[in-house]
Amino acid sequence: MNHVETVIIGAGQAGLATAYHLTSRGRECVVLDRNQRIGDNWRQQWDSLRLYSPAKFDGLPGMPFPGEPWSFPGKEDVADYLESYARRFELPVRLGVRVDRLSAAPDGHGYVVTTDTGPLHCDNVVVATGTFGRTPKIPEAAKDLDPSILQLHSSEYRRPGQLRDGPVLVVGASHSGTDIAYEVAETHQTTLAGRDCGEIPIRLESRRMHVVFPMLLFAWRHVVTRRTPIGRKEMEEIRFHGGPMLRVKRSDLAERGVVRTEARVEGVRDGLPLLADGTTVEAANVIWATGFRQTFGWIDLPVLGEDGWPREFRGVVDEAPGLFFCGLSFQYAFSSMLLPGVGRDAELVARRIVERETHGAGREPARAA
Repeated sequence: MNHVETVIIGAGQAGLATAYHLTSRGRECVVLDRNQRIGDNWRQQWDSLRLYSPAKFDGLPGMPFPGEPWSFPGKEDVADYLESYARRFELPVRLGVRVDRLSAAPDGHGYVVTTDTGPLHCDNVVVATGTFGRTPKIPEAAKDLDPSILQLHSSEYRRPGQLRDGPVLVVGASHSGTDIAYEVAETHQTTLAGRDCGEIPIRLESRRMHVVFPMLLFAWRHVVTRRTPIGRKEMEEIRFHGGPMLRVKRSDLAERGVVRTEARVEGVRDGLPLLADGTTVEAANVIWATGFRQTFGWIDLPVLGEDGWPREFRGVVDEAPGLFFCGLSFQYAFSSMLLPGVGRDAELVARRIVERETHGAGREPARAA
């Protein structure tokens, strides 16, 4: 079995930033990703998606994000940047490799990462597979809708041209749901259902944001953290209920004629979505902007909480020495889910790995998890 000091699972921004910090410290690692190109997870998003943070704040460690500093990069820009980042620093990425299982090594020393190209033995593993997970979270009611209704999860939505003629129901009113509802309302009668998650009152593209955004980012990095009461409250809210509207505002939805209801979709009546207020929504299309769920069933280690999230702090799993996570929502702060915040989290994870290897802990038997 091949041995690698550290295996990083996932070649998104978190995995690449971790690899950068490890290789710059002279530590051996390999990054595994099932996609055929670095950045493909971004390329698979809807066409009009743009970052909510300006380019000047979006660079990963060691490499600024190109372009006009106060522009908002699109999904293709981010994907190409990640590809260039890996190439510039010659990061050890293996593409087209699917990870099937992560388990403790039989002899108790380290871990075995089982892939479709063979197993790897390692001292350390960094799971960097996504901020909120990649498994769409779709209500049970979806299976009972009339078959004539086109259903798409937000991860499947690309552009309004995908949709059938007739009205659209977008379920979920966080930033992705409001962005999509605003876009499709230009060509389709649109209803947006879901609780109001709040909004940032200032326009992202306004010049006021040149002053406000650095202050917001400071708060997101240093105030809204897992060490503060407000941060712990926001962590629960955002991990399980979604974040506030960012680019699209309530007034934008109203101007475009979006019918807004805070009633949840709770069932089906006569093949149509049934809301909690007892009304049904006439819809030829339903877009489920209902988020994702973490699916870590492939991790054969008892390190998950009842909520399905790993028991970690700042990416370090005390119960399983040598196991780390990076890129999680609220790994440490609100900023952890943003490009401006992932570098700090990756640096801490890499530092813990270096300390572990320097002191020889990577070659000691792992404690029982």
